[in-house]
Amino acid sequence: MRTSCLALAALLLAACGSPAAPAPENATVPEITIISGGTIYTGNPDHPTVEAVIIGPDGRIQATVPPVSADWSEDEVNLIDLKGGVMFPGFTDSHVHLLGVGQRELTLNLEGTASIDELVTRMEAEVSDKAPGSVVFGSGWIETGWPEGRMPTAADLDAVSLDHKIILVRADGHAMVVNSATLAAVGITNDTPDPVGGRIERNADGAANGLLIDNAKGLVAPLLTMPDADGLKTALETGAKLYASRGWTGGHNMSVSPKEIPLMAELDAQGRLPIRLYNALDADGFDIAVGRQMETDTITNRAVKIYMDGALGSRGALLIAPYSDRPDTSGLALMEPDDLTAIMARADAEGVQLAIHAIGDLANRRVLEAVEAGGYDASHRWRIEHAQVFAVEDLMRASADGLIASMQPSHAIGDLFFAPARLGIDRLAGAYAWKTLLENGAVIAGGSDAPVEVGSPLIEFYAAVARKSLKGESGEGWHPEQALTRDEALALFTSAAAYAAFEEDDLGTIEPGKLADFTVFDRDLMTIPEAEILEAKPLLTMIGGEVVWRAED
Repeated sequence: MRTSCLALAALLLAACGSPAAPAPENATVPEITIISGGTIYTGNPDHPTVEAVIIGPDGRIQATVPPVSADWSEDEVNLIDLKGGVMFPGFTDSHVHLLGVGQRELTLNLEGTASIDELVTRMEAEVSDKAPGSVVFGSGWIETGWPEGRMPTAADLDAVSLDHKIILVRADGHAMVVNSATLAAVGITNDTPDPVGGRIERNADGAANGLLIDNAKGLVAPLLTMPDADGLKTALETGAKLYASRGWTGGHNMSVSPKEIPLMAELDAQGRLPIRLYNALDADGFDIAVGRQMETDTITNRAVKIYMDGALGSRGALLIAPYSDRPDTSGLALMEPDDLTAIMARADAEGVQLAIHAIGDLANRRVLEAVEAGGYDASHRWRIEHAQVFAVEDLMRASADGLIASMQPSHAIGDLFFAPARLGIDRLAGAYAWKTLLENGAVIAGGSDAPVEVGSPLIEFYAAVARKSLKGESGEGWHPEQALTRDEALALFTSAAAYAAFEEDDLGTIEPGKLADFTVFDRDLMTIPEAEILEAKPLLTMIGGEVVWRAED
């Protein structure tokens, strides 16, 4: 039976519960989209699933309704049949470096390199067609699980070439390895002092070994050519399109340079940026965040990203006690407490959200102490980015202080291969403590930290509920009791992500009045065996009622 436009209007009114005068017979009916034909999870515990969603021409949800006949005429409504797919509120990556994601796709990507031997082999192939003296740049390596049990050094890269300047950035972006030609070109010698907030790693005899940690990476900056505006736009567009194809509808974009902001606005105006972006600018973009400059319907600029310390893998995370496997160091302070106090006061005065990188237990404690000393409350929605390692006695303070824990589940299932060595078993009780933080009332926004990690919503969801490696492995100190339920994991990437960006009125659940941002997968992440989560495939990504990506039939 063919349903008329007036019958459709009556259905909408009944579903929304709002009486109105009937439309005239000759009235123009705006385009309505109806999505049905699969399982639809709303993220709303009062109404966990619905049979159909009706979207108005403004890109917002008009109604969610009980079973709706799919027998609509194509000239009356836009019908989307899920064909058995499973729809969720749009998944948002609460910590991504979009430019880096795009650049990873456009440059030498060392992700997945399994050993130093393989790294050397890949680099030999890479330099074979490069002119002597040129710079060879790559990124994405991480030594976790390598049979050599160590990071690469200049000696390894010297075996590839002494005629090229080789610069390879670790996946976390907090360390790089360079060859001797690079060290010589920038004047790093055995006597070069460590820069503030950085470390030049050295052999036992004091010789620089080619590993540069955190701010020491800046010593080789003169050799690197920064991309021009077109290059930046290409990388941003590439990253956004890749993310849409993975099922992400949005990203909290971290460490954004001010020069990227007008380029994003330009791309958005041209329809070349198919995800929502919530930008956290570098500290030199503070004024942009204060004025909310150059925002669009899908781009928000209201946060500033600052750094307390480095990363655990490169031993730059700032710890209360020394590293268990390197007792000569406790990590690096990239911001001192007085500077943190000053920037918090400015952010408070000017209404800026702070996204504070803190990984080690001392870095996190310093954030807690500064918030408590300043009397700042939850209305600021300040965030601790990563929040990886806490002293156990500090875990309850994060929620009591109203801080949002912006955490990346995949970090745990990668880091826990080396974290026991870095921290010792005892300190792991306060590491990657998702469940404890939630039980104490903290809001946890889930992300990936791509390009440090792959940047897949499926990997992140799996990591949160399984707390096992991608092969199903676990080990001593992994604390399986910190794994989350499926509902808790879904909230990390939907409702909590929306709250962390002040967007809970528009995003995060499928409810009338909210924006129609949806992610559709080919199977039910809420019920399938946890190992099968990694086998799921995205089918459709929708932003504001518009399909921005669809899997090929």
